Amino acid sequence: MIRASSDGAREPASIYDFAIAGLASVAAGCTTLDEALRARLAETAVLRRGETFARAFARYLERPLESDYPLVALSLEFGLTPIEMLSVRLAAAVEDDVVAGHLISHLQQPLHESRPTIGLLAHAFGKDVPLASHALGQGVAVRAGILRLSADAVPLPERRVEVPLPTALALLGALVPWPGTSALEGEAALGLGATNEARARALGERLAAGGATGIVLVVRSGDAREARVAARRVCEAAHKTPLLVASGETTGLAPWLFLADRLPVFDLAPAPGERKSVPAIEAYEGPAIVLAGPDGDVEAGERLVLDWRIEIPAVQERAQLWYGALGDEALADRLAAEHRYSAAHIATLAARARAEAEAPLAYADVRRIARRGDALGIGTDGEVIADDVGDEALVVPAGLRDELETLVARCRGRERFADSLGPSIRARYRPAVRALFVGPSGTGKTLAAAWLATRLGMPLCRVDLAAVTSKYVGETEKNLARLFERAEESEVVLLFDEADALFGKRTDIHDANDRFANAQTNYLLQRLESYAGITVLTSNGRGRFDAAFTRRFDAILTFPAPAPELRRALWTTHLGDAHDATDEQLERLSRGADLCGGQIRNAVLRAAVGAERERRRIAFADVLGGVAVEYRKLGRPLPDDLRLAEGV
Repeated sequence: MIRASSDGAREPASIYDFAIAGLASVAAGCTTLDEALRARLAETAVLRRGETFARAFARYLERPLESDYPLVALSLEFGLTPIEMLSVRLAAAVEDDVVAGHLISHLQQPLHESRPTIGLLAHAFGKDVPLASHALGQGVAVRAGILRLSADAVPLPERRVEVPLPTALALLGALVPWPGTSALEGEAALGLGATNEARARALGERLAAGGATGIVLVVRSGDAREARVAARRVCEAAHKTPLLVASGETTGLAPWLFLADRLPVFDLAPAPGERKSVPAIEAYEGPAIVLAGPDGDVEAGERLVLDWRIEIPAVQERAQLWYGALGDEALADRLAAEHRYSAAHIATLAARARAEAEAPLAYADVRRIARRGDALGIGTDGEVIADDVGDEALVVPAGLRDELETLVARCRGRERFADSLGPSIRARYRPAVRALFVGPSGTGKTLAAAWLATRLGMPLCRVDLAAVTSKYVGETEKNLARLFERAEESEVVLLFDEADALFGKRTDIHDANDRFANAQTNYLLQRLESYAGITVLTSNGRGRFDAAFTRRFDAILTFPAPAPELRRALWTTHLGDAHDATDEQLERLSRGADLCGGQIRNAVLRAAVGAERERRRIAFADVLGGVAVEYRKLGRPLPDDLRLAEGV
């Protein structure tokens, strides 16, 4: 442990030897030391002839051993004084060296403490320091959390000193996690798209630059996995290892971050209208990263906040991601052109397609998994409707059919339209489509939404209003924000059935309930404006919506009650071939029963039940019985010409 100098004097092998030598000067009057402890003290004659302890220590620091580099670097970073360096080293030693603890315990009789007190450290290392106890007890090492003082209500010299265990072990060359932190997990193979990857590198290089002190980077994404991967990419470019800090207790974390060369990451995810503060780390002046969703604000005091929203990759970048995941160039190009998925969702769909489908993969395999919607993570806020609704199942007037086909074309080309249009369009263009389906109940509005999703190859997510609405202030907005985030990342058709319950007119404010209802409507208006996906709202009446809201729709389609010709088609498509009704009977039914499609569906199902019980085909009388039930629901009598038919 001891090395000889050129004049024969022994030199210490480490800062620890200097700390033990300092204790030797305290031990002169101690009568309880055994021979082993006295021998340990005798090993550490560290002074050359005529040299002071302070001068010898300064000389050693000019050429320290490699094992002391962590403490020397920590001292330079935080500006520790020599007395603090020696105190830190001795306090860290007791976590590893039982002899050090025994020695300190003997020297502090009658306290019987194996951790050093301020008084012992001041006596051992601060003979030349004015008011050494106060200089140590209120110095940089304590303020930065490198040293911790006990909370005992005793005079300062009697307060115990310790180094947080993770910091102590880091100084000794062993790295253990800081409590309340963990490695930032992320899928290394997950790509973000060329544009996002380049942005991550640029941000990482900025954080690594000398002028990055205090920068807080907010990474925004609706997909938590994507945000974590993006944070990891930034840290890679900054040549740092990310550390997810989950605990609110950060006292003493800064020294450990320096020793471990970690960059703190906080998962805050503020809700709509919510403002969250970045937890302060005492004495830490480096950059930090915050993971957040698209909504809410992040504040960081006087520190500079950079806001980065991870974008949905462009078509060419999506094609590269699909090709990397599936290895089929033609399939990758088609999927990229037809579906606006985030990088994370592409990775999820590709993995599920590889696991479930037989090779070689086809477009239908990926489409089937995407339409199924089980990779959306929507949770209980929405119901995924994956049923295919073909052209023959949707019976609507010819004019409405044309409008629906136009809506399909609008949805398919929503990314390309702005490229060839003028600057006023491009300035604020978002690839969003918002449609309102208006008409009486049962006229096919929800069925048309399912048909639209089928034509686009997307899952239809019907929003569960009971799940997203809450009596607590702000909770509805939080639930909707989560829903919009996941829907935007995964590309779904969002369906708000009977949407006037959420998107109704703003009212005059008479009490607190009116104010909160208006605030909720305002949030929905703004969020729907910024949402980059496809949204369909249905309502029985257009007049129930706020005027400022209706102007935001790309299409407002009216679903009228069906005329006799359309009712005939509805009866035919619902009954199929398993019936014995004649064309004349169906014609009579179509003209006499002014029912909508939903009511016709109910009547046919009731007729089918009666026929099934008797193991026969559906008869016209069964159908009339179903029609009679629907009229009773409406509180109306069955029309005379139908009541007299077939004895009904």
